[in-house]
Amino acid sequence: MTAPMPTNVVKMPRMSRFSVMAAPKRCAHQLVSPCNTCEVRDFAACAPLSADEQSRLVSIMSTVEVPAHQPIFEEADPADHVYNVTSGAVKIYKLLPDGRRQITGFLLPGDFLGLTHKEAYAYSAEALAPTKLCRFPRRKLEGLLDEMPKLEQRLLGMASHELAAAQDQMMLLGRKSAKERVASFLLMMSAAAVRRGKPADPVALPMNRSDIADYLGLTIETVSRTFTQLRTQKLIELMDEKQIRLLNPEALHEIAGGF
Repeated sequence: MTAPMPTNVVKMPRMSRFSVMAAPKRCAHQLVSPCNTCEVRDFAACAPLSADEQSRLVSIMSTVEVPAHQPIFEEADPADHVYNVTSGAVKIYKLLPDGRRQITGFLLPGDFLGLTHKEAYAYSAEALAPTKLCRFPRRKLEGLLDEMPKLEQRLLGMASHELAAAQDQMMLLGRKSAKERVASFLLMMSAAAVRRGKPADPVALPMNRSDIADYLGLTIETVSRTFTQLRTQKLIELMDEKQIRLLNPEALHEIAGGF
């Protein structure tokens, strides 16, 4: 059996935030593609593509590796690329004029990042953990969409899901108490795991308490106090900083207001 052709690693300038691997190439008998072993292939944007369409998409792609807590791009940077998260986790956020930060979402494997109709990114993105992404030049990807309606429809669906998530967050921030917000957040992360073929419980939390607080519009102290309250009521078990077991999901649903 022919061994896979090694992927060349392109050394980036010292000021670069992350490393980039060159796009795979064709060999005589096979297409060496990261899609062949991608764990998120079934629910990523490229899932409905044929083998030929996949190869065309891979031809414009590079693989990006970003260390934990390093930026992928910053608000107002030129929107030259879009990304598909294949491992790790990403937080997206905006900075207010006074320096305060509002986290607007958390992206997990399979999520798309950087879609915009503007010339600059409308938010900043940072890796929560060591993260790998497929990176596509925005203009080249847009050029393929007319030829790949299945990809265009998939990206439209992802954009619609992103809009629905933003509406959910508006309800969290505007109408719910601290306890309702935390319960809703835990159920949201559990549902996100199920969509990716992972167990609903325990809930994995790649973000820290400060990130959760910034997402929910609370203080770190309030988030910690609410977790303690839910634990005391035997609704959750704090396994460690990154995992929480849901002991009574039904009660959490009631607290969250039918999330």
